[in-house]
Amino acid sequence: MIVLALLATIAVPAYRDSVNRANASKAISDISQIATDIDRYRFRNNDNSPPDLAAINRAWNDPWGNPYVYLNLAGANPGDMRKNKNLVPINTDYDLYSSGPDGLSVPPLTADSSQDDIVRANNGAFIGTAKDY
Repeated sequence: MIVLALLATIAVPAYRDSVNRANASKAISDISQIATDIDRYRFRNNDNSPPDLAAINRAWNDPWGNPYVYLNLAGANPGDMRKNKNLVPINTDYDLYSSGPDGLSVPPLTADSSQDDIVRANNGAFIGTAKDY
């Protein structure tokens, strides 16, 4: 019994970590695909961004079951924009992100609840976890 309990204490966290890495990779891939579709929409519509993800048939949920968040920055409230450690917006066109495994997020990427978010930053030059940005 002790051996089984010891194996379980090692295997379960390793399994969870593996699942979280796979989910993060899926979210990165989804965000990249959604961003490509947004860029196509903008190309076809005189550089106007879609009003929401439903307009491009991409109102998807992330691997953790939460909807991807899209914010067209044209006319957006500056308080809603994602921001880096200097509180400077990380994009100039639109924000697109997953709120990560905890489902929580606030605009500054340095906040604890935003660290696990999967974000698009630098107008698409970076897609990854907020803690890696």
